[in-house]
Amino acid sequence: MPVPVPRQRAIPAVECGQAPAASPDSGPSKEQAPPGTHPAEHPTGRREDPTEKREKPTDTSPETTIGIGPATDPGTGTGTGTGTGTDRTHGDRTHGGRTESAAPTNLTVLLIEDDPAGSPIVPDLLDQSGKPIRIRTARNLTEAGRLLTDDVHCILLDLALSAPAPARTGTGTGTDGGGHGNGGAEDDDELAVLRHVLELAPRHAVLALTSSSDAERGAEAVAVGAQDYLFRDELDGRLLSRAIRYAVERKRSDSAERRLAEGRLRAQENRRLERGLLPTPLLAGSPLRFAARYRPGRSRALLGGDFYDVVRTPDGTVHAMIGDVCGHGPDEAALGVELRIAWRALTLAGLCGDQLLGTLQQVLEHERSDDEIFATLCAVDISPDGRRAGLCLAGHPSPLLSRPGMPARLLPYDNNGPALGLLPGARWPRMQVELGAEWSLMLYTDGLIEGHVGGGRERLGQDGMVEMVRRQIAEGLTGEDLLRTTVNEVRELNGGELADDLAVVLLDRTA
Repeated sequence: MPVPVPRQRAIPAVECGQAPAASPDSGPSKEQAPPGTHPAEHPTGRREDPTEKREKPTDTSPETTIGIGPATDPGTGTGTGTGTGTDRTHGDRTHGGRTESAAPTNLTVLLIEDDPAGSPIVPDLLDQSGKPIRIRTARNLTEAGRLLTDDVHCILLDLALSAPAPARTGTGTGTDGGGHGNGGAEDDDELAVLRHVLELAPRHAVLALTSSSDAERGAEAVAVGAQDYLFRDELDGRLLSRAIRYAVERKRSDSAERRLAEGRLRAQENRRLERGLLPTPLLAGSPLRFAARYRPGRSRALLGGDFYDVVRTPDGTVHAMIGDVCGHGPDEAALGVELRIAWRALTLAGLCGDQLLGTLQQVLEHERSDDEIFATLCAVDISPDGRRAGLCLAGHPSPLLSRPGMPARLLPYDNNGPALGLLPGARWPRMQVELGAEWSLMLYTDGLIEGHVGGGRERLGQDGMVEMVRRQIAEGLTGEDLLRTTVNEVRELNGGELADDLAVVLLDRTA
């Protein structure tokens, strides 16, 4: 049996199959206009009551929501009792127990006011394209919570709900018409219901309805978080339709601005994190000069799959390393950081050459997300006197050595071992290289040599890179200036940003 609701109205014959009968509380039954009769042609000449709707063919759309009677409420799953709301589509309606054909709508509005079944305060509404705006009605926050689905664009909240409710005893049922939804004691905060609605629907636009004599309260509602306020007793369809559209657009704009600000904050945090993961060379006490350039292939990122590091051990040996994880996404960047940190720890622990690379391969195999992922690496250990170096290559391009009076050249590549992660139990022989008293050693990743030259498919390659660096050294460029000019020229030859990560390390020793 349906639970009786306050202020029941007469149920027309078209709804219940009987002649209209008045409820004990509502007085005489309301006369229905004949089907198809326009309000101006009503036999009595009176203005049509908003609670009385013209008859139309029955609509079985799942959007139908019955306000009173034993019907099914799609918002709650049940239609009995007072816990159901009303879904009215102006022009095509479902209201007061009668289902009428639904027209396509662009906007759905949830009206929260204390007596939606009595005299609705919202006039007929049309959206910007002239289609009817769907109005769902709820008499308290309990109903509002059930009717607040994802397709609701705007909430109309009658601030009269925030007024102190009549004294009540007990804990209540949560379905009272006072609008608080909990039946508890009065709240001294006149905007408590608005605050509750804003908390309940943080992503929805909210319009506050108040009386023209209480403009201050409407302004306070906007300060609390509503998009706007309107005077309840001065509403007309055009004004309200425009206000709803503006409120929805303002909410979208505010949400987009908030998301943009949050995105900027996350980007700043990511940059700080990535900057903290970039290496800080440990060269205290060494006469060698250090310079580096790093450009990730990912847009707006600081880290890529390339990695490098330089440390000086207590015996005076300077160890330098540069590597490249295949790919240049965030997973590859994370793996590159892990390999760099592992290399530094192993180097400071005294490992070198084949033993160090074999241990790095084990780290790679355990940390990589896919068995196909591998990493190339070039490791150099420079003797304390700075005249000799050991070189280990794991599928990586050979470094470029430049000395005064001699053209820059690539170091030997004959004993190059496989990339890390390709062959279990692989070996990486260590080559001895004579550097001399004064020299410059450049370590780089393949991002420096795989850029295109001009608009064709030809790549710069190692030979093109060697000729470029020779020319720049002949022009007197050294250190940071040499690296900056080299990277900029590679980008210009490529016709823009490089697709791959790029890292370059330069170590200099002067007499």
